[in-house]
Amino acid sequence: MQTSVMTQWFLPLALFVIMLGVGMTLRVDDFRRVLKAPRAVLVGLLGQLLLLPCLGLMLVTALELPPLLAVGLMVLTFAPGGATSNMLTLLSRGDTALSVSLTAISSLITPFSLPLLTLMALSHWQGDAVLPDFPVLESVMKLVLVTLLPVLLGMLVSGRSPGFSHRVKGPVKILSLAFMVVVVTGIVAANWGRLPALVAIVGPAALLLALLAMGSGYLLARLMRLQASQQVTLSIEMGIQNAGTALLVTGGLLQSAEMSASALIYGVLMQLPALLLVGWRNRDLVLVRQRI
Repeated sequence: MQTSVMTQWFLPLALFVIMLGVGMTLRVDDFRRVLKAPRAVLVGLLGQLLLLPCLGLMLVTALELPPLLAVGLMVLTFAPGGATSNMLTLLSRGDTALSVSLTAISSLITPFSLPLLTLMALSHWQGDAVLPDFPVLESVMKLVLVTLLPVLLGMLVSGRSPGFSHRVKGPVKILSLAFMVVVVTGIVAANWGRLPALVAIVGPAALLLALLAMGSGYLLARLMRLQASQQVTLSIEMGIQNAGTALLVTGGLLQSAEMSASALIYGVLMQLPALLLVGWRNRDLVLVRQRI
């Protein structure tokens, strides 16, 4: 695949706007909840930051994915979900407060953990292929500017001017969606020729990883005896990843369209099992309407 200017300019802007919107939904209480009820949050972070990368490593190794595609999928596992996972948790009637708290904590951790884990992944596959150099310090700084800073700005705006924050939430969401559509469309259009072949290679692995991640999140929460709504939340939080952040690293920093293909394909396919879960969790509402 060919790299696209979209990943260099439009994607950072889109991600900044998205994370600004995420920040506007966060409150200081979302961080305090860790102290009040740390168990569920700590279990969720364990699943997101440790268990999911281990699952990804085992899967791409077992399926023997090409190095560039394998690293791209691994980078995706290093980027926990944000606004999308919050929305899907709400729709599936999970513990939305837990989902938001996980987003708040992971937003502080990911800008620093993702570059280091990416460097480890590149080192792991370096013997099998010539992989691009990865500027760790530059990556940390860029992720802080594009993901952490807008979250903090969004929280500041929401705390200082809640009325203004409430009015602009809608336009911010629409703007971020428009930017992301432009980015995805540009990447797909620039690489239309090779995309079907890459989907055939990465697609099964991405879908299987999403299913394993969601199932593992549910089993982990159940093993730790969390509430039913929290089990649903951890299932979604492990399966839904931040494809925008992964694209920023693979396309904007590593400038590898093959790696970006893995993140892009997973970002699309991860929605399928999540939407099935939403449908299953709301099946009683459908039955009630049918009886009426």
